[in-house]
Amino acid sequence: MNLIGCLDSPDKGDYELNGRTVSNMGDRKLARVRNEEIGFVFQTFNLLNRTTALHNVEMPLIYAGIGRKKRQKIAEDVLARVGLADRMSHRPSELSGGQRQRVAIARALVTTPSILLADEPTGNLDSNTAREIMSLFDELHASGHTIVLVTHDADVAGHADRVIKLLDGAIESDERR
Repeated sequence: MNLIGCLDSPDKGDYELNGRTVSNMGDRKLARVRNEEIGFVFQTFNLLNRTTALHNVEMPLIYAGIGRKKRQKIAEDVLARVGLADRMSHRPSELSGGQRQRVAIARALVTTPSILLADEPTGNLDSNTAREIMSLFDELHASGHTIVLVTHDADVAGHADRVIKLLDGAIESDERR
């Protein structure tokens, strides 16, 4: 995930993302690639507690240099898409775990990234909320989003078109469904 997300560089070989070789880029260029091409969804949400759901979703757009009115409209649209149109002004502490994860997913989607990386996105959620989040991921995938999801949960992995199992850092199996 760190290699795909341009957080680490490969020891050898090249990594090409959408026609650009990113394996030899410097930190500034990699930061731009991450902002433009990659959406991150974390198990622990990583939301800013002192600000609203809307502002949390706007953050990547601020870094991208998008003006206030335009970024607010984009963030509102993405929050509505994940079912949180009525919770935009709430802070993370005022949201359920599932709602916080939806805010995190909206934040990951707001820049329309090429790839969405999700690290145990249901790990901190109860089973009903986890099913809701996976249903949202299913919708996102059906609409054309590329999603790489890391999980230890067989039920979550069951949603995937392709499951690659790792054991001790090596590929144990690679199964397409």
